[in-house]
Order: sequence, then structure tokens, then C-alpha cells
Amino acid sequence: MNKLLVVLACMFFMLTGCGQDSSQTDKQNLTEVTFVLDWTPNTNHTGLYVAQAKGYFEEEGLNVNIVLPGEAGADQTVAAGKADFGISAQEAVTEARVQDIPIVSIAAVIQHNTSGFAAPPVEKGIQSPPADFAGKTYGGWGCTSGISSNRFLDETRGASVDDVTITNIGNTDFFTAVERDVDFAWIYYGWTGVEAELRGIDLDMLYLTDYSEKLDYYTPVITTNETMLEENSETVRSLLAAVTKGYQYAISHPAEAADILIDKVPDLDPELVKASQEWLSPKYQDDATRWGGEQRPEVWRNYSDWMFENGLLERELDVESAFTNEFLPE
Repeated sequence: MNKLLVVLACMFFMLTGCGQDSSQTDKQNLTEVTFVLDWTPNTNHTGLYVAQAKGYFEEEGLNVNIVLPGEAGADQTVAAGKADFGISAQEAVTEARVQDIPIVSIAAVIQHNTSGFAAPPVEKGIQSPPADFAGKTYGGWGCTSGISSNRFLDETRGASVDDVTITNIGNTDFFTAVERDVDFAWIYYGWTGVEAELRGIDLDMLYLTDYSEKLDYYTPVITTNETMLEENSETVRSLLAAVTKGYQYAISHPAEAADILIDKVPDLDPELVKASQEWLSPKYQDDATRWGGEQRPEVWRNYSDWMFENGLLERELDVESAFTNEFLPE
């Protein structure tokens, strides 16, 4: 009798997966994906964390591991196939493509450029005319396009970039840098500008888009590499389907989306995350019909033409190969 019970018990466990949890089995069937950020987590990335927390990735058959960039940076990591997807910006993808680095932009996170040059007005004396940059120290992150934007603004206002000292501030906090090392720097208002508001610090903010429509480029963007597009197109489609749901949720529920980001990344300042999310959520979609990551060829062409005309590219960009809307959800 005891032997019969043992046999029946074994048969039962075999039929039910030997006691294995069904959710564990489901996770084993998910496609493993690595997504590398461009910087520390912030509200540019909220849609990713929402998609993860809400199970949108799992619904698309994916197990997405969101990681921080290493010394190589997100673009090189994605290009080398060490990460499947990443966060970048149009200016970086443009420079990479001209150097035959095989990354491709597959979605725009924000429709319009929210970046520009910023400085505390009283201490630094930077006002709206870029001629005020003369004799000042500009803090950048070693990004060619940041320096080139500085050159463009100076020269259009009759000043010379040679009158500006340019230094690489690396990972130094903006507020520490302008207090200690530099007079002005290039920032994204949705994070650093909002933080200045919370600190009660006034900023002179010179948006790039105030000076030329050619500087209204996509930043940030989601990227992958050419191999992923050619060999794993369904994974690309699935990733973008889930991410779209994540950013649409962040647009409709900014407070709840902020809470998700705070929960996922507890080291962040909750007050800053909530204020930044409230400011940025409407910017994800802006004047587009919906958040779907759509990119327009004229935006890519305008900016790459500007870079080439200013001697910042060795050759003209093949715009059609730099980005695609093919894998976005209908």
C-alpha cells in the first residue's frame, strides 16, 4: 500500500511539473534582454521602469534587465552586442553612424529638445545674448556636440568660441561645478532645471531650440544594433510594444509613474523625481498624436546637415540608416 502511494505521488508531481512554481516556469520561457541606460536612472527612463513594474515586458515575452552604463558607455556597449538596447541621443547616434558604428535609433523618448545652456544669473553674469559667454568657462562632458553647440551660439551672435574656456567636468554635479569650477554648462531642464527650482536657485536657461530649428533634435532616443534588427526583429517589436505602454502610462499617470521609479531606484530624491515627472510627462508626447516613439526624417536631416556644415562630421550622414520607425507598434 505504501509503495502504491509513493508511485501515485511521483506521478502527480510529474504531471504538475514536479512541484515547480508555474510563474518560475513562465519566466524561464522569457527572452532575456539587456537594456543599458545612458546615465544614472532619471525621468527620461520612467517608461522603462513602468514597463518592468507593470509586467508589460513579461506580457511581450521578455525579461528585461535594466543596467547602468560602464566605462565604455551605452553606445559602444549596444554596438558591440554586449547590450541589446540602450538610451542615447540623436547627436551621439549621428556621430556614431558617420564613424561606421552600427547603432540605430528605434524610438524617440521626447519629441522636442529640452536641453540648453544654464548658469546662475547673479553669480555668473550669463544673460540671453551668447556674447556673454566670452571670458567664461564652459563645463561639458567631453561631448563634441555640446562644444559645437557652444560654437554655433557664439558665432551667430558675433562672439568667438576662442574666448570661452572649455573644460570637461565628467560626472561632477552641475550645482557643484558652477559653484566651484565653471560658469555655465549644458543641462536637461526636466531634471537639473527642475532641481534648481526645488533648491530655489534661479537659472539663466538658453534652450538650443530658441536659436535654430535645426537644434530641435531627438534626445534621448532608444537604440539597438544592426544585428538585432536583422536577426531578432520580433524581440525589437516586443520591446517597443512594452515600452510604448510604459511611456503612455507615465503620460496619463505621472504621480503613479514617479512612485514606480522611486520604488525601483530608492537612491533617487523622491521630491525631485515627482516634480521632474510632472514637468516631463507632457513632453514625452508633446505635439505628436500619441507616444509611439515616431521620428521624422527632416529632424534627423536638419541636425546632421547643421553638424556637417559646421565641420563636425567627416562626411554627410546617411539619414535613412540612422533611424527607423519600422518596429514601432501600430
